[in-house]
Amino acid sequence: MFIAFLTDFGLQDDFVGTCHGVIKRIAPDVQIIDVTHGIEPHQVLQGALVLAATLPYMPVGVHLAVVDPGVGSARRPLALRDQEGHVFVGPDNGLLIPAAEAGGGVVAAHELVNPEYALQPVSRTFHGRDLFAPAAAYIATGVPLDELGPPLDPEVLVRLGLPNPEVEAARIGARALYVDRFGNVQLNVAGSHLAGAGAEPGRRVRLELPHGTRMAVVARTFADVPTGEVVLYEDSYGNVAIAVSRGSAAAALGLGAGDPVWIDLN
Repeated sequence: MFIAFLTDFGLQDDFVGTCHGVIKRIAPDVQIIDVTHGIEPHQVLQGALVLAATLPYMPVGVHLAVVDPGVGSARRPLALRDQEGHVFVGPDNGLLIPAAEAGGGVVAAHELVNPEYALQPVSRTFHGRDLFAPAAAYIATGVPLDELGPPLDPEVLVRLGLPNPEVEAARIGARALYVDRFGNVQLNVAGSHLAGAGAEPGRRVRLELPHGTRMAVVARTFADVPTGEVVLYEDSYGNVAIAVSRGSAAAALGLGAGDPVWIDLN
């Protein structure tokens, strides 16, 4: 059995290593896959998108995800199972739902309340260590979800309001979803939207941005354009993103998560 682990903890502090230790004390034979601990702090949407995007590349098992700005509040701790058999452990703040829906939808949801499957006392500020990591470890050893707490109606779970693109005849209204460490900006636009609008590789388009307009080239990859050129491309997960060849689109264009972007194909 394995546990895939995703957080916004970073690697500077002991948080990730401590959670590894908690898991291994309970389930010494479990394999831990560190998907990423570089989600921007408190960016639940970014964590949710990365969790969902990486799910098809993971074996069926336990997915421990902690991006939890509401830690210590009344938000529920959860364990979910999707139709494909993946189990997700984390906070009820929308983080887990896109991945579970990518796996066919939530078929079982339980609130983590059984103290036998948590470290005691449970810290008010480190549920990753005291609540989520132990729960994930016990599930990996075969403890059924109903042992960890009572069932929940999946309809009551928190969901994120994912924005939809505005697709017009020759314009696409988008939102920046998140920025990766290279400064590439993922948009809420699928590659099929761009192709359907006739934006073939090599075509120049105008980007209307919060701080002005810039021309970009539709390309298959960064190397198709000179250094410093703005590129509009389909990323490895099928989403449209903005990049600057050998640079940072976020820095060059002043873009951040949530910003509007219009792609003008005229």
